[in-house]
Amino acid sequence: MDFLTILLTAFALAMDAFAVALSAGAVLVRASARQTFRLSFHFGFFQFFMPIVGWAAGKEAVQFISSYDHWVAFAMLAVVGGKMVYESFERERPKAKGDMTRGTSLLILSLATSIDSLAVGLSFGLLRIPIILPSMLIGIVTAGMTFAGMRLGERFSRILGKRVELAGGIILIGIGVRILLEHLS
Repeated sequence: MDFLTILLTAFALAMDAFAVALSAGAVLVRASARQTFRLSFHFGFFQFFMPIVGWAAGKEAVQFISSYDHWVAFAMLAVVGGKMVYESFERERPKAKGDMTRGTSLLILSLATSIDSLAVGLSFGLLRIPIILPSMLIGIVTAGMTFAGMRLGERFSRILGKRVELAGGIILIGIGVRILLEHLS
């Protein structure tokens, strides 16, 4: 597989992470460098690691997972997106609002945005494509797009206020629905 194809695959896989980062940047408004790094690093790492897992897992394991992976991704994104939609309608924001770049939220978002990478890793294995270079490229592109998404989300939030949080939640739910529909059709 040529470099351009691997690069385009990396960008395609990073699109969900970019959309989630837009939402995260909008919610956090003034994300610290640490928060931006944390989200970019984790999304990049999961996108790097999941193709390796898929490549190593073999055909049987991924066939078992692929029968319900779309439901898992949908549920994860719907829960986080639903929480964002709900919070966008609150009259007063709580002072100690949750940080989606930490703890369970970070883990859920990292997993949900990288499930497709598992299947890509399996396909690379079936095609006998070495996995390390593509995985590294996928991880680096995802980390960069996550960083860009965080910064753009912050700017949108400053301009549009709480409506961006509502839009971000709807986007996450939409990504989950898209993943679900793609696998069910």
